[in-house]
Amino acid sequence: MRLFAYRASDGNEGVGALTKGGADEFVDLCATDTQIPTSLQLIIQDENLMHRANAALKHPNAVRGQTSSISFKPPIERPGKIVCMGLNYADHAKEGGNARPEYPSFFMRGPSSLTSHLDPIIKPRVSDKLDYEAELAFVVGKKARHLTLDNALDCVAGYSIFNDGSIRDYQRKTTQWTIGKNFDRTGAFGPWLVTPDELPIGCHGLNIQSRLNGQVMQNANTKDFLWGIAETIVLISECMTLEPGDVVITGTPAGVGYARNPPVFMKAGDICEIEIESIGVLRNTIVDE
Repeated sequence: MRLFAYRASDGNEGVGALTKGGADEFVDLCATDTQIPTSLQLIIQDENLMHRANAALKHPNAVRGQTSSISFKPPIERPGKIVCMGLNYADHAKEGGNARPEYPSFFMRGPSSLTSHLDPIIKPRVSDKLDYEAELAFVVGKKARHLTLDNALDCVAGYSIFNDGSIRDYQRKTTQWTIGKNFDRTGAFGPWLVTPDELPIGCHGLNIQSRLNGQVMQNANTKDFLWGIAETIVLISECMTLEPGDVVITGTPAGVGYARNPPVFMKAGDICEIEIESIGVLRNTIVDE
């Protein structure tokens, strides 16, 4: 299934699932089955609710809508944790002057840094160095600790797309990256959550691309991960408990703006698109704070 959270023009909120026809028509799961809650986070952690959602999607009298008539919300609006990886592609580490790491760099994002599909990414007033980063995201559906390579993927509820918008001068003010990764509404997330049964195991071998105003800036494949999805979960879960609704962002490939000559940073009016094969396209316009 391809599940998303939305807000209707009347202010009501719900959860939809794309029909097989494409990205325009969807089934309103909550209107089709009133036992389904309007929180995608609640649905993904309950096996019974996931079954109900699947049944609602296939119901002959399902309530349908058009994505053009709603506003997308981040798939998980207030994650308990947003765990981000850095330097998960060797080519990106190299372009930043870093050796191939022995262990991934981890940092955290807060929920206030998120924005959704088709909503703006905010360029802050204090910097003109807003950079793009195409990334695969996954969402945790089950409480997990000390997982192994054999069972790590069992905790994944689904996969999505993330643009890890980074304020480069603030990122480099200290050895810790957190401040440059947490400006309000710089991390775009969506449009939807794709359940693992619709994708290759561990999302291996998917093309990932960023485009700025239609120009391809990053073009890579998830087969080039230094740490795959299962390995990433093993590393994180040996340190902390992963909980339903937690989001993990898996790193970006080479081609980011700061490493170009001359550097390329996003400005008001730009349109940035992140596309991941078999998942979709995340699109945002850049606006000034």
